[in-house]
Amino acid sequence: MLKNYTKEFRYNLKLSLPVIMGLLGHTIVQLADNIMVGQLGTAELAAVSLGNSFVFIAMSLGIGFSTAITPLVAEADGAGNKANAKSALKHGLVLCTILGLLLLMAILFCKPLMYLMDQPQEVVELAMPYLDLVAISLVPLIIFQAFKQFSEGLSQTKYPMYATIIANVVNITLNYLLIFGSFGFPKLGIVGAAIGTLVARCMMVAYIWLILKNKRKFHDYVTGFDLKKIEKKVMRKIINLGFPSALQMFFEVAIFTAAIWLSGILGKNPQAANQISLNLASMTFMFGMGLGVTAMIRVGNQKGLKNYKALRRIAHSIFLLTVLIEIVFAVWFLLGRYWFPSLYLDLDNAINLADNTEVIGLTAQLLLIAAFFQISDGIQVVVLGALRGLQDVKVPTFITFIAYWLIGFPISYYLGLETELKSMGIWIGLLSGLTASAIMLYIRFNYLTKKLITDGVT
Repeated sequence: MLKNYTKEFRYNLKLSLPVIMGLLGHTIVQLADNIMVGQLGTAELAAVSLGNSFVFIAMSLGIGFSTAITPLVAEADGAGNKANAKSALKHGLVLCTILGLLLLMAILFCKPLMYLMDQPQEVVELAMPYLDLVAISLVPLIIFQAFKQFSEGLSQTKYPMYATIIANVVNITLNYLLIFGSFGFPKLGIVGAAIGTLVARCMMVAYIWLILKNKRKFHDYVTGFDLKKIEKKVMRKIINLGFPSALQMFFEVAIFTAAIWLSGILGKNPQAANQISLNLASMTFMFGMGLGVTAMIRVGNQKGLKNYKALRRIAHSIFLLTVLIEIVFAVWFLLGRYWFPSLYLDLDNAINLADNTEVIGLTAQLLLIAAFFQISDGIQVVVLGALRGLQDVKVPTFITFIAYWLIGFPISYYLGLETELKSMGIWIGLLSGLTASAIMLYIRFNYLTKKLITDGVT
């Protein structure tokens, strides 16, 4: 019985590893940013956290919306319909470009809110110029996402990975040169980190388009777009899938953003500890997210083939693999909870010694909780991927709202600001929301797949 699931592990990993590597690339750059910025001081680290909190909200909407392209391309690929796959990419690119520009304008419009959020004044002043440049980088990032989701829909997960790796090398190099003013470059501090991010994201778009254009297999998909011929039916289908998917990701990212803001109310050191813990948790989350993309691809393929028994078995194999991987990460966090935060801070700096020591202690407490929510977080993201593969997005959107904002956030707010738990209380709320989401999403998947099988399609 177990072998029916474990035999799928090899192919699941083959599909997911390039996705995971690409996603990890983004997080590793954030890790490098945080480590480099952390050498400047805890105020600079908190400023990057605050600036990115605005960008992450917008990014979640853009990335979430773009995921609508993958199941449409995967279903078309499973059915052998190349025209529909190209149409999904063309219309997806148009919508993602428009959305990227709208999100940029929204961030610039919302910038003054920083002064009304009860954040440390020093942190806000540092975050403002950083946010301007990182907000602009959203436009190329979301365009890249359209190409990425298309490529993954065709089960070609390695090309987005290549684009991400090259961009990350550029990003880290520019960060080193511009944050510290190395080799004669100007010393720009956290603004240098923002410039590195912007340049790297522009390169990602150029690289993935060139590599797909020059591959015979993909050339016809990514060239010869007739932008005068836009079909309302296709646009509506992508919007109907993409908007709920964007809200799902928004609801999750927004609660983590709320944790950043709540931590800022507690002070710059709790906010810095939250940023370090969130960065570490984000790295392990990318494994679950990569497996979630695999679930979306494979479930979409089986939906195109109308083989629902195989669909359910394959999905469960991905769920099982995710749980096993996340348990390993949970142990990793428990064992390294004091060592990991020390990587982000200059412990030899006598001026910041007291702040750095407090941040390490707070981070170790948060990583205790993060160790346990790894499992819930991994389960919820892969089940959500499987549901997107089924093109079921509306009910999961309500589920994620209930889990994060009716369950998780009230717990975070009360325990974080009204009890002595403070930072730990905020993260207990995150754990509660993720666990509720995982349970409810799985119940939904279980119901839908059993219904498809009993309806007698196969």
